[in-house]
Amino acid sequence: MIAAQVHPQPNPVRQAGEGATALLALTGVNTHIGHYHILQGVDFAVARGGFTMLLGRNGAGKTTCLRTIMGLWRPSAGRIEFDGTDIAGEDTPTVARRGIGYVPESMGIFAGLSVCENLVLAARDGPIDEGRLDWMFGFFPALKKFWNLPAGNLSGGQKQMLAVARAIIEPRKLLLIDEPTKGLAPAIIGHMIEAFRELKRTDTTILLVEQNFNFAQALGDTVAVMDSGRIIYTGAMADLAGDPGLQQQLLGLSLGAHQ
Repeated sequence: MIAAQVHPQPNPVRQAGEGATALLALTGVNTHIGHYHILQGVDFAVARGGFTMLLGRNGAGKTTCLRTIMGLWRPSAGRIEFDGTDIAGEDTPTVARRGIGYVPESMGIFAGLSVCENLVLAARDGPIDEGRLDWMFGFFPALKKFWNLPAGNLSGGQKQMLAVARAIIEPRKLLLIDEPTKGLAPAIIGHMIEAFRELKRTDTTILLVEQNFNFAQALGDTVAVMDSGRIIYTGAMADLAGDPGLQQQLLGLSLGAHQ
């Protein structure tokens, strides 16, 4: 752990961004999985309408953090305030009904079903809104092209697009996205950046876990860095992107190697 870079965090809401209020704020969140103490007093906030990157080395606790917010793991202590309500310990269906969408690292698509069927199943509130579908095709055109194709036949990048599309087929207040560029070719990552930029323009609030630093700095407004189950740094993404020494100290060379 890099103690010299720990930022005092008495009020995560005030850390959401300059002049911004937090849609999501974690305060003293601890999560145990079996005998393992994974999250150890996590404190950070996500600004309403902002794009927050959650970075850190492998095994730092990033995925556990997303899963704890989503109710897939129950926190053993702490508060998770979403839109003014403490949701710590709520089950996943209740968290989802509050307006939080989740794109897991495994993508969570149904390979044997068509693109259309995957999206129909994700539209929990009824038939898909045609206007929203056209809006989504604007930045994920491949999904329209392969509408009736089994999802298992899509490329890795197309599957990732479908996974995100499933999370936004209905309006969500917050998206939790886990490593959307994992295993993708650089050309596909470039397309994903453009797609997320379009999504960002809609003022959708996003908390995204990523290992590709170029991807993170291209999209992030703010950043939180995890190490050994704790937040060791929070700040503007531009500040971290402009300081290679700090990048190496906080993240090591492994992230910089992902191009």
